Amino acid sequence: MLKVYGLFLVSGLAVGSLYALGGIGLVILRRSTGVLNFAYGAIAAVSAMMCWQVLQWGAPGPIAWGIAILVGVTLSVFYGRLLAPSLAWREPAVKAVATLGYTLILLGMVGVIWDDSPRKLVLPTDKEGVWILGVRVTVTRLIAFGSSIFVVFAMIQFLDRTRIGLNMRALADNRDHSALLGIPVIKVETMAWTISGALAGFTGLMFGDLVRLDPTVITFMVIPATAAAICGRLTSLPWTLIGGLSIGVLEAMLTLYKPLAPLRAMTPFIVAGCVILWMQAGQRLTFAAEE
Repeated sequence: MLKVYGLFLVSGLAVGSLYALGGIGLVILRRSTGVLNFAYGAIAAVSAMMCWQVLQWGAPGPIAWGIAILVGVTLSVFYGRLLAPSLAWREPAVKAVATLGYTLILLGMVGVIWDDSPRKLVLPTDKEGVWILGVRVTVTRLIAFGSSIFVVFAMIQFLDRTRIGLNMRALADNRDHSALLGIPVIKVETMAWTISGALAGFTGLMFGDLVRLDPTVITFMVIPATAAAICGRLTSLPWTLIGGLSIGVLEAMLTLYKPLAPLRAMTPFIVAGCVILWMQAGQRLTFAAEE
């Protein structure tokens, strides 16, 4: 029985790592541009499908994987440079809703290019694995988990120690004041869209292998990713990581109990709701202490 729990725990951590990566991509973009990009999942889906297509054409794996990330960057920067600037001074809700339109466009494009036939994306790392506490963990799952942790620490260092990272933080505080101070707004925002797009491409690639290569399924990955970002208050990368991992593990564990299995799809909302209630309770306690 312990082995069964171990298998589901490993699976949950791997999928949760992808939710965390998605949440990190959303948080980085939100902190820099004020845009909560609901098209993140659709960008990941197109990236995964392009990777599969290039592999079908006989291209080497590394080229296909690189193309997946490049497609993610291209689609993200396309929206960020051509469409997002016209909404720069609109309310955050308007900016977020606009990305839903981009999601529909991308899904429509996928439907025109590819049919609904079942597909499978396989990485060479699926065949290799290590044994941890009696459970075989594939290298792909280790890459997903390790990447989420690496990205968090790398982005914290990037935002705190580099000039463009500091500019991104300043831009998040006040776009108009940043422009008056001489910060290159277009350059900084382009960098944010590029980073978010690269993470979307990588996440789509891993999701297509570890979960399912289905454009619709990958697109709706943005829901748990957004929940993970909410766990981090749309600002904290470490808490976004913890939120994503928690959602993935809870989803996996619920499948072990048939009475609770139908609640699996509600996991992101449950986790995000509990975090919001916890934060509100903490704020009330703080106000009470100050009084």
